[in-house]
Amino acid sequence: MPFIETYRGTVNRWEVDNVDHFTVAFYFARLEDATAGLLDAIGLGRDALIASGRAVSLVDCRVRYLKELRVGDILHIQSGVIRMDDDSLTIGHEVHDSGEGKLCTAVEQRMQLAKPGTRDPLRFGPETRAAAERYRVDWQGEPAPTSQHPPAGDDTGFIDTARDVVKPSEIDAFGLAAISAYIHRFSAANAHVLAAFGLTPAYLRDKGRGLSTFEFRLAFTGVLREGDVARVRSGLLHVGTSSMRILHRMTNGRTGALVSTLEQAGVHLDTAARRPAPLPDGLRARARAMLLLGK
Repeated sequence: MPFIETYRGTVNRWEVDNVDHFTVAFYFARLEDATAGLLDAIGLGRDALIASGRAVSLVDCRVRYLKELRVGDILHIQSGVIRMDDDSLTIGHEVHDSGEGKLCTAVEQRMQLAKPGTRDPLRFGPETRAAAERYRVDWQGEPAPTSQHPPAGDDTGFIDTARDVVKPSEIDAFGLAAISAYIHRFSAANAHVLAAFGLTPAYLRDKGRGLSTFEFRLAFTGVLREGDVARVRSGLLHVGTSSMRILHRMTNGRTGALVSTLEQAGVHLDTAARRPAPLPDGLRARARAMLLLGK
């Protein structure tokens, strides 16, 4: 079965960041559209879910950013089912630059059926599994590189990078914070963790530099609702010549419960040449001194 088209649109000027390309939170807003389109095709559309007292929640997600999109670029997304069992549904999205005909982004999402407003899992029925099989695709994903994280609950070396309240406009149809709401906060957290070792906004502006992301590994362990406090603490997992891996942990600021983690890989970008640039020696040394798991 070929992929089905689930989104087609453009990159608007207000959707680019200080690196002058498509902001990752708006990628995720488009991916939410694409996911809704595929779920509707297999009988798990919004109306059907609400009528049956069920919801679909994202468990984890891996995103590989292969080519940047910039203001005015046009894009479309093709989606399909990678695998399906009683407990989870894994879907794939390919984001294409429609103007150049090139693959920009590859996304794998693992989802579960759940009670609305919770992450209490439910099992997929045989009708849904049969419908999903009709949209199964041959997914050409690459294995994720191995990665080590500090133990859960160990905050040694993490710094505070974001804290605010979930707004009514950020809530989805099932009463929970939408995925893009998490990503906006993780993006804001980046600025603080970069500034901690010298990649301040002033440095980035003066030197013509930025952080360009090439991979996300996102996971959800809890939920946020309207009025909840979202708190992010972040640290560095790896620092190379121009590359770095950042680990963000988001908790409910009132209860301390972990709700989401993001491991983000990116490069120190020359924004004029649109190529990775080596980190200055002094900044690299400061960054390596912050590593969560040692040098």
